[in-house]
Amino acid sequence: MDPTLARLLEGVDPEALRTSPDYRRALCRMDPLLFAVIYLTHHVSNPDTGEITFAEAHEEWAELARQWARPGAKRTAENRHAFIAPRNLGKSTWWYLILPLWWAAYGYSHFTAAFANSDTQAQLHLKSFRNELNNNDLLRQDFPDLCKRKNFSKNSPEGDSTGYRRCGNGFVFMARGIDSQSLGMKVDQRRPDTILLDDIEPDEANYSLYQKAGRLNTLTDAILPLSYTANVVLTGTVTMLGSIVHDLVRAAKGEDMDWVKEESFKVHHHLPILDNGDGTDRSIWPGNPIFDLDGMKARRHTREFAKNMLNDPKAVDSEYWSASDFTYGTFQCSNTYLSIDGAVTTKKTSDYTGIAVVGVTSEPYRRALVKFSSQVKLKGAELRDYVLATMQAFPEVNCILVETNQGGDLWEEVLHDMPVRVKPVHNSVNKKERASRLLALYQSVPPRVVHAEPLHSLEQEMMQFPKGLFDDQVDATGNAVLRWIKPEQRIKAAMNMKHPR
Repeated sequence: MDPTLARLLEGVDPEALRTSPDYRRALCRMDPLLFAVIYLTHHVSNPDTGEITFAEAHEEWAELARQWARPGAKRTAENRHAFIAPRNLGKSTWWYLILPLWWAAYGYSHFTAAFANSDTQAQLHLKSFRNELNNNDLLRQDFPDLCKRKNFSKNSPEGDSTGYRRCGNGFVFMARGIDSQSLGMKVDQRRPDTILLDDIEPDEANYSLYQKAGRLNTLTDAILPLSYTANVVLTGTVTMLGSIVHDLVRAAKGEDMDWVKEESFKVHHHLPILDNGDGTDRSIWPGNPIFDLDGMKARRHTREFAKNMLNDPKAVDSEYWSASDFTYGTFQCSNTYLSIDGAVTTKKTSDYTGIAVVGVTSEPYRRALVKFSSQVKLKGAELRDYVLATMQAFPEVNCILVETNQGGDLWEEVLHDMPVRVKPVHNSVNKKERASRLLALYQSVPPRVVHAEPLHSLEQEMMQFPKGLFDDQVDATGNAVLRWIKPEQRIKAAMNMKHPR
């Protein structure tokens, strides 16, 4: 028997469990896992064997649901959680069926609003919820007020429609596509106390970074403001490099993702293979054949596994850079550039200013070391302060390169009286041609361009080029590298050695 199931059933009276609604209701009042076992067995058991097993993540989700249900639990803007997990771990079953039913049965939530990528997808969640209320005999016996529909006045429809269910005990479940009109969503002057967001992004073939920006704006400006004190759960699997869910994964890894921090999301990144701490591994869900440990290990080198199980997309189909083009190492540099590719304005729709620190050497051949890269929306004195702070962090910088195709006057304002020389860069070659020349240097043998450490923001931008929203870091890096290493230069045969990493 699954160890979690054994713990749940320890001390349970089988006869009372079989015959007493009061006993069943009392058992499950503060235990959503047991609620699932008793009332929703068909959703948590293997359809072929009937065996009930749990993933470690299921226990974590149930504990959070319990915390929100405990007497005196306060609803605040801090109750926002994102659960990023492998496909087939049961995110939708738990967060859009089992836990909402448990909340609704015991009055822990009065109004739950669920959003998905499309109306159709959202309504499927509601259909599953409605099906249990209408056809689950044990649930109907023990929670009759929950399962019956709420009737309105004589001239009003009953509390059941394509995207809406109002239960006899007053609970409301509303399901919509994320782009549906949702501002001001109320029922009897009540706003949602629980907001669920499930796979709110489409698949990679039907998605772009431009669309991601619009979808993120909908999330932050339309959905979350429905109620600042609602409990919020966002679940998903990465669909695309640079997507909303990918941002959450990066935040879980410690990267500074502004919108995740601003919206106070706590990110839980569930991995399929877990480390026991003694050199051995375990599966996150050993009772499920999909998560068989040996099977996962056999395919974890594939792009499919990285994307769908680890939520770590690899841009192997990109037009320019792929993950394999980045080499890491370090070497002594004779000169170091601070290269700036700037935006003229800092409006919301404007480009970023890209900044890169690139060291160069001619020994044993001309090559470049990218030490740092970032993008900022600053101007004037704030941008000047950022440049000076970067130089303080990299005191070896002895020259500033600034792209002057636009905003020349701005750079005179920002870069006057710098402690090192400032050299203008004017590009007459188009972006794609410059990127091709730069890529050739990354791919040469040995590589002519090396990164001092993983530079996630720059590398993501390179892998998305030219389809990404921004290319300022690509330009800043390229301006420094291509100034030092001309694309027609070749490594002499005698120097054609493996570059030390």
